[in-house]
Amino acid sequence: MANSGVQLLGFSLSLVGVIGLIVGTILPQWKMSAYVGDSIITAVATYQGLWMSCAFQSTGQLQCKIYDSILQLDSALQATRALMIVGIIVSIAGLGVASIGMKCTTCGAEDKVRKARTAMMGGIILLVGALSAVVACSWFAHNVIRAFYNPFTPVNTKFEFGAAIFIAWGGSFLDVLGGAMLAASCPRRKQVSKYHKNPTRAPSSSTKEYV
Repeated sequence: MANSGVQLLGFSLSLVGVIGLIVGTILPQWKMSAYVGDSIITAVATYQGLWMSCAFQSTGQLQCKIYDSILQLDSALQATRALMIVGIIVSIAGLGVASIGMKCTTCGAEDKVRKARTAMMGGIILLVGALSAVVACSWFAHNVIRAFYNPFTPVNTKFEFGAAIFIAWGGSFLDVLGGAMLAASCPRRKQVSKYHKNPTRAPSSSTKEYV
C-alpha cells in the first residue's frame, strides 16, 4: 500500500495548486503593457485578463472594465477561459475522489485495496485537470510572445507576461505534482512464489513385500 504521508503531501500540493488556479484565473494581470523601443513611459499601466481589462494610474487608482460580450473576444481568449474553467472543475472533482481513497480517511476503510484504487483514480483526475490548465497558460503565453515579436504590432500595443499567468502556471504544476503522488497509490499485487513445496506422501499401506 502507498504511504499515507505521500498521499497527504500530494493532496496538500494539489489543494494549493487548485487555489492558485482559481486566483490566477480571477486576476486581471495575465498580460501587461510593455514599454519597449522609443515609447514614452506613461502614468497609466494597462492590464488584460481573462475576464476584464484594467488601467492602473500612478495616483494609485485602478479602473477595471469587464468584457461586454463574449462574442467580441478572440477565439484564443475564449479557449483559454474554457480550458481554465475545465481544469479547475476537474481538479476539484479529483480532490473529492482522492479524499475518499486516502488512507487517513475512514470512508470505506474496510476495503484497503479499493481505497488505494480510489486515491489513484483521484490522482489521475487531478492530472487531467492540471494538464488542461497547463495547456491554457502555455497557449496564452504563446500568443503574447507571438504578438510581441510581430513587427506589424504597434509598439504602444505590445504586451508582456503579468503576474496572474505565473500564478496559474505555478498552481498547475503543483497540481501535476500532487496528482502524480496520488496516482502512485496503485496497490501492489502480492507476489506468489512460483515454487511450492510438495507435501511428503506417507508410504502406502497397501505396499506388499515380496521375499
